[in-house]
Amino acid sequence: GRAALRGAPGSALPSRAQLPRRDPGPREGSGTESPMIGDKVTVHYTGWLLDGTKFDSSLDRKDKFTFDLGKGEVIKAWDIAVATMKAGEICRITCKPEYAYGSAGSPPKIPPNATLIFEIELFEFKEEDLTDEEDGGIIRRIRKKGKGYSRPNEGALVEIQLEGRHGDRVFDKRELQFEIGEGDNYDLPHGLEKAIQKMEKSEESVFYLKPNYGFGSAGKEKFQIPPDAELQYEVKLINFEKAKESWEMKTEEKLEQSSIVKERGTQYFKEGKYKRATLQYKKIVSWLEHESGLSDEEDAKAKSLRLAAHLNLAMCHLKLKEYSQALENCNKALELDSSNEKGLFRRGEAHLAVNDFELARDDFQKVIQLYPSNKAAKVQLITCQQKIREQHEKEKKMYANMFQRLADRDLKSAETIQTSHSEDAEMKNEQNGVEDKSEVDTEA
Repeated sequence: GRAALRGAPGSALPSRAQLPRRDPGPREGSGTESPMIGDKVTVHYTGWLLDGTKFDSSLDRKDKFTFDLGKGEVIKAWDIAVATMKAGEICRITCKPEYAYGSAGSPPKIPPNATLIFEIELFEFKEEDLTDEEDGGIIRRIRKKGKGYSRPNEGALVEIQLEGRHGDRVFDKRELQFEIGEGDNYDLPHGLEKAIQKMEKSEESVFYLKPNYGFGSAGKEKFQIPPDAELQYEVKLINFEKAKESWEMKTEEKLEQSSIVKERGTQYFKEGKYKRATLQYKKIVSWLEHESGLSDEEDAKAKSLRLAAHLNLAMCHLKLKEYSQALENCNKALELDSSNEKGLFRRGEAHLAVNDFELARDDFQKVIQLYPSNKAAKVQLITCQQKIREQHEKEKKMYANMFQRLADRDLKSAETIQTSHSEDAEMKNEQNGVEDKSEVDTEA
């Protein structure tokens, strides 16, 4: 079964002469593309020992086998051989023990130091989708696998070589160093930053970005990229230095770094770079939200920084029209300070934006009650009251129309019944007349 195909224990790489031999298959594949590292491949296979004993077959189970190529999910020989195949191809490979199950074998069916023969049919391969939604927005094809297990995180300092293409045209080619989350500063699409966070050191990959992960409906005038353009980037991750995670920092360092990123976020906000500002404020929340065992002074400073971060995040999300996130951050801020003027006002704005007029009115009324000199809250309160009146008028009209429609329907129904009764009476009279006449005719 599938377990029998798991990679063999690590061993020294054999010489080139020992690489698995791939015989010309009983059937050629179609097309020019072969699967690449990370692709999800679907195959049928049969495996034999050298004496002809069959030890496994997906055909016998009538169940195709799927695995991610080049990720060590199968024996080394498979990762190497399947990468050379085309869709529809059937090939036979001979695998030395070093590229199969080595000196341990795979009891009870595969003895130690066994050379194996596999016949493999490749049905299809599907590129690796890096999006959380699996919407095909960021596709990766790995040209050269990276080293190690570590990957860049949010805020990591990365050094890359890149080449960006739109159609056949290269629009961006450079080597640069930047911090993940700051890519917009360097004219990089957010989808590429997301993709880089999935790379290993020295990896070389091609990324295909759909418009909403590229430059979107705005395009990019600097690179002459039109709206809703699909992009392709070839990237080599030369090196990177991970950003410190929360658990790697002491309280003093978290407070110090939080003050630094707060200032940076505020600078981005003033420049209208709201997305970039949110990344900075979110760092403060992640560093300080669950911090415990603080002195009174540290606790007061941490609370002040968290409150500022949530209030600023709420403002950024309002600017970005991300109202549910704005509400969430207002509520977090008000948990820290229930009568905070900005928290109440911004929550009122978020409620107003999604037409929750009563909730918005309550927030603005509370602002005025606590801070009578807040003129903006008075203006917004008038707006809310006007909207509520309009809503009531609309509802009154809608219900009036609805009741009128029901009354009309009932009236029509009554008329139909009355007409039906009249028609029945007339028909009865006509039938009586016919009967009378018939009797007369008979007598005649």
